[in-house]
Amino acid sequence: MKDRYILAVESSCDETSVAVLKNESELLSNIIASQVESHKRFGGVVPEVASRHHVEVVTTCFQDALEAAGIEASDLDAVAVTYGPGLVGALLVGMVAAKAFAWAHQLPLIPVNHMAGHLMAAREVKELTCLFQEVTQNLFTSRNLVIIRLSVKRVTMLLERPMTK
Repeated sequence: MKDRYILAVESSCDETSVAVLKNESELLSNIIASQVESHKRFGGVVPEVASRHHVEVVTTCFQDALEAAGIEASDLDAVAVTYGPGLVGALLVGMVAAKAFAWAHQLPLIPVNHMAGHLMAAREVKELTCLFQEVTQNLFTSRNLVIIRLSVKRVTMLLERPMTK
């Protein structure tokens, strides 16, 4: 079976993160542009400052993630991007960048719920398997959190179906 590569983009708050995954589980690269120093003087994250910083670094993060993974854009099978919840301006930067990249390279775009992404990532860490099971069981205790569980299932289904260019 041919290896599948996904470019994953996350910009929901004050860090721009672009990663490359191989076969949905092997992390080949993870570039993070932190904004901690930019927000320190304010005592917390300033949404407009965060959005502007994402604009400044997102293209470089795409390039660095591909380079660190040792692949070209033509090797990718899909682009995944956080669509929410998060800071609206920050999310828009990541979404627009991911959509433009996917469109330019004729790749499918996979929308990912920020909270579902955390759960999916936790599931991949063996030490956290019990925690993941406990968290997903607890999700059914709240109507709002059931939506997150459904989002996790949707992401899983999207990743399991064959991707075509």
